[in-house]
Amino acid sequence: MPDTILVCDDEELIRWSLCEYLQQEGFETVEAANGKECVDKVRTQAPTLVLMDLKMPVMDGLTALRTLRESDNDLPVVMITAHGGVESAIEATRLGAADYIAKPFDLREVLLIVRRAISSYALRREVHYLRDRDRGGYGQIVGSSPTMQRVFETLRRLESIDAPTVLIQGESGSGKEVVARTIHGRGPRKGGPFMEVDCTSLPEQLMESELFGHERGSFTDARTTKRGLLEVAKGGVVFLDEIGELPLGMQSKLLRVLENRKFRRVGGVADIPMDTAVITATNRNLREEVRAGRFREDLFFRLHVVPIEVPPLRERREDIPLLARTFIDRLNKSFGRQIQGTSGKAMELLQKYRWPGNVRELRNVIERTVILMQGDLIQAEDLPPELRFSDAPLPTAAGCPFVLPEDGVDLEAVEKGLLIQALQRTSGNQSAAARLLGITRYALRYRMEKFVLATGPG
Repeated sequence: MPDTILVCDDEELIRWSLCEYLQQEGFETVEAANGKECVDKVRTQAPTLVLMDLKMPVMDGLTALRTLRESDNDLPVVMITAHGGVESAIEATRLGAADYIAKPFDLREVLLIVRRAISSYALRREVHYLRDRDRGGYGQIVGSSPTMQRVFETLRRLESIDAPTVLIQGESGSGKEVVARTIHGRGPRKGGPFMEVDCTSLPEQLMESELFGHERGSFTDARTTKRGLLEVAKGGVVFLDEIGELPLGMQSKLLRVLENRKFRRVGGVADIPMDTAVITATNRNLREEVRAGRFREDLFFRLHVVPIEVPPLRERREDIPLLARTFIDRLNKSFGRQIQGTSGKAMELLQKYRWPGNVRELRNVIERTVILMQGDLIQAEDLPPELRFSDAPLPTAAGCPFVLPEDGVDLEAVEKGLLIQALQRTSGNQSAAARLLGITRYALRYRMEKFVLATGPG
């Protein structure tokens, strides 16, 4: 995919000549007539480099460059200046411009400077990538497993793309909020606010007021005008956690806002433009929720533009040593401890456990252990009983008599079917059926109750 150059100059002839030449050299181009338009298009078009004049109406080049740098945008910017503006060009390089070109310029010189700036920027990004990879993570997210590397690859693409909606899916405790904060902290909107709301915490009317705001007198307790999160977070991100819990009425209103990119306060009549990215997260399977009629299909497709699946900890066990080490280091600083790490047996137990609470549960276990232990190395006996006495084997496909079909299965239907077969084969003898399934009789009775199968004497 060719690099995109944003050419910003108030003189149409200069813009045209630069764009024509750069297109002939294999680049894609975008035009802006002033600094404000340039800043807006950087956010929406995600160019590879900006060629920008210093002297322009509405917003000059230095102000535009300063605005970009205040939002921590490290996009390479090459300034264009007249002969008398060299001092301003030098000031621009101090503010972080990659280079400057003096008018009248040679188009071949422009091409050379553009390619050099792009190459230098690519090298900096590669160094950044390798540093993250070597320390086992991305931003605040820890992990080096193949499943997490796929997540990191998506996050790296979002560094330069102002995606209007991102959907993060994963089990409770898997780190969805950390991913959301990382998208904000590394993306084009990192200079703007990050506003979070839990969709399970508010009834529909209060949720509407929280997101859109309300006018004074719009309802009984509306004594003053209030700006909503979509307005307060202008230029930033609103994070809607547990979006799967949003009532259907609010789903319809949210869809309309995302489609039109504007909203009204409750009780208001004026449309307010929406300059906010929306990141959503859920631990529910939204496709199943759509099929069950609990989630709007059109809203699902609107949110599913950039999906990110955060894997559960049991599917990335190779990350557990790195996560444990990270938590121990943080806790050493917090509690003034000198814990050196874990013994081999303790780590074996940590990697063997299934972690239903995911990374959050691992963090809590490490914290509890560090607080209560006496020595400077976590031993197996320091760990909680649920880990020490867990006999759950590591998941493996070896020896499994079943082959997963290409289009998948309904796991609960398979479990129920095997349960019924075992009971039929043993004429309802629960102890014998449990032995056939390799579980305890208590586990069998639990599953019989789960699937509403008759339970009688075992």
